[in-house]
Amino acid sequence: MFVVATAGHVDHGKSTLVRALTGDEPDRWDEERRRGLTIDLGYASTTLDDGRTVAFVDVPGHRRFVPNMLAGVGPVPAVMFVVAADDGWMPQSAEHLDALAALRVRHGILVITRSDLLEPELALAEAREALAGTPLADIPAVCVSAVTGEGMDRLRAELARLGSLLPRPAPDADVRLWVDRSFTIGGAGTVVTGTLPAGTIRVGDSLELGPSGPRVTVRGLQSLGHTRDEVSAVARVAVNLRGVAADDVPRGSTLVAPGRWRAADTVDVRVDGRTDALPEQIMVHLGSAAVAARVRPLDERHARLAISAPLPMRIGDRLILREPGADRIPSGAVVLDPAPPELRRRGAARRRADELAQAPESPELESELRRRGVAHVDDLRAWGVSAPRVGEAYRGWLIDPEWAAALAGRLVEAVRVHDRDDPLDPGLPTEAARRALDLPNAALLEAVLAQPAAASLRTEGGRVTAGAAALPEKVRSAAEQVTERLRAAPFDAPTADELAELGLGPRELAACERAGLLTALGPGVWLGPDVYDEAVRRLRQLRQPFTPSTARTHLGSSRRVVMPLLEALAARGLTRREGDDGHVVT
Repeated sequence: MFVVATAGHVDHGKSTLVRALTGDEPDRWDEERRRGLTIDLGYASTTLDDGRTVAFVDVPGHRRFVPNMLAGVGPVPAVMFVVAADDGWMPQSAEHLDALAALRVRHGILVITRSDLLEPELALAEAREALAGTPLADIPAVCVSAVTGEGMDRLRAELARLGSLLPRPAPDADVRLWVDRSFTIGGAGTVVTGTLPAGTIRVGDSLELGPSGPRVTVRGLQSLGHTRDEVSAVARVAVNLRGVAADDVPRGSTLVAPGRWRAADTVDVRVDGRTDALPEQIMVHLGSAAVAARVRPLDERHARLAISAPLPMRIGDRLILREPGADRIPSGAVVLDPAPPELRRRGAARRRADELAQAPESPELESELRRRGVAHVDDLRAWGVSAPRVGEAYRGWLIDPEWAAALAGRLVEAVRVHDRDDPLDPGLPTEAARRALDLPNAALLEAVLAQPAAASLRTEGGRVTAGAAALPEKVRSAAEQVTERLRAAPFDAPTADELAELGLGPRELAACERAGLLTALGPGVWLGPDVYDEAVRRLRQLRQPFTPSTARTHLGSSRRVVMPLLEALAARGLTRREGDDGHVVT
């Protein structure tokens, strides 16, 4: 299946043409049939000679129903642009063309209708002139009469050719269905319809009513009147929903794959024309939605839109910008950033515009990381960017290589300043390092430390260190006095008062241990750096097993030192317990 929307001025025969092609009546309302005027969207389909099915979304042509027209063409990839031979190019023809150009619709067929009433060459020439310079400039043209049937076979052939040219959407893409109609059926409940532009919907699926909205369940599916277990894009689809009332799913609502979209209320865009041509207040049309927005120009081509009702947007989405209450469509726009940073400082808007000037109009991983520095894979995918698997990232985070290189220099300096200001506590705690670099997750430090500029740094014990830090001279001198004393009596630990007299408090002693000058056996018990090797050497001289009392006498020490020493030796596997009170050197 493929889907085609009609376009063209009021009373140029769009509905008549669809009726002649399909045999179905696209006008759904009695008032439409009575007045011969399409007011709302109509739907019909037919099977072409090649077996392919084409579904039509028939849009109103009258200027009073422009929002309805935009809701119909928004999600549709191709158009059948209708111009009457006896009327020629008209104002609403131009407005519909502006909308299609804003959406960058480039597939379609130009159909000159009512060719039985007047020779179509003049209308065809006018239409070709109007289409020149737009994405639809080179579409094929067919002159037809729905009354006599002239040209209808050729039109059907061109429709079949059009279907073969349309790009094939990915069936596993994230679902975003723009609702264009909702109603209730007795015994079934709520039904919504729309054009599915990508992905697949299956019976039993759980979908969100808007990003992070309430969950609804797909109770049933139909496509072109046929019951289906699943429907893949592009397709017209009717979805029977469980868990929501029809009034809660008006036109412009979305059904989206859970957790795969983000609701955007502020977006940065590139406009097709100039931002100074836009009013401050504007209507934004996306899919079947129409919401009010405030425009903040950033430069001549880029603007920030503050949207009154959040919409699920991705990079590359095409928007129609329309002045409220007016026929004119001032511009189209493309979404460059659906989650832009705040603009706080003087000159921030101009700097932001310079960044956006380099941004591509389709989602690219390298571009996003270059602009953001860091991003989470879940956010990137929600913005439409293909990202690596979470296992290939740093706990789900990715970082731009150039940004990581710049942060490496900052990290080296942060560690240096910390060690200078607090030499007794060298090395920056990883959380402090994360804050210093303004990283969202400490796991990203791994990427920063992998940079050549950070080769002098390493992580150990939850800290980022620059190797051995120099102790203050007073502390080193005091430690040397202690080690000198311990050389003569390695197991005669100084008392807390003796250490305090030397100026060695808890922080100084901890720094001495990190520097490899002293060893902490337990609270208040400090010995030399080689205490374990010396203890094993001496204790091996005793008859095995030995008791703590024997060890105390042999080492010339005290119970205050020997008991924690024996516990430390056992913990390191250097000795083992034997019997109630025995110890053996292993």
